[in-house]
Amino acid sequence: MKVLLINGSPHEKGCTYTALMEVATTLEKEGIGADLFWIGNKPLPGCIACKSCVEKKQCVFNDRVNDFLAIAANADGFVFGSPVHYAAASGAITSFMDRAFYADLLAGQQSFYLKPAAAVVSARRAGTTATFDQLNKYFTISEIPVISSRYWNMVYGAAPEEVKQDLEGLQTMRVLARNMAWFLKCKEAGIKAGVPFPEREENIFTNFIREWSKFSMQT
Repeated sequence: MKVLLINGSPHEKGCTYTALMEVATTLEKEGIGADLFWIGNKPLPGCIACKSCVEKKQCVFNDRVNDFLAIAANADGFVFGSPVHYAAASGAITSFMDRAFYADLLAGQQSFYLKPAAAVVSARRAGTTATFDQLNKYFTISEIPVISSRYWNMVYGAAPEEVKQDLEGLQTMRVLARNMAWFLKCKEAGIKAGVPFPEREENIFTNFIREWSKFSMQT
């Protein structure tokens, strides 16, 4: 089994990387493979809702998003890491996740379906919980089990050396990794025991404006 750790920082080996490496090291101790994927520091355009991914089976912009989607289907779990920029996730990881999740959905690839995921956040001082909430929303709209730790998954420091001094934050990363490993092993055991995946329904989309207009006309 393998977990893909996505570094959404413009710095390849900065604070976010330091937190993710604590997760990776612990995963490997638990017998789970860990691969690091850096989104890079080149401009990543946001999703333009062109829906070309329906036919292309990948994003129309051929960059790190498509590199990621090419390997995401083979991963068993994910950890998305981001620094805090203006009390929110970085613009790069936001564009990256918008396009990756949207393209995968419209292409019908189901690379994330019922695969556990977690968000990891690094900051000098504040904005961590807002960023943490933002990243988790991608998981809870995609039928992804969210893996937690004993505290919110965040580390503090303005440089990697300072992150290494955040002993509680690093412990949170290790607990997260062990919980991820445990979940993956339980999932594997369940599949081997013949436990079926949940029954799936066709998507239902409700247009609230249309429904409200209809209601207003009736009243």
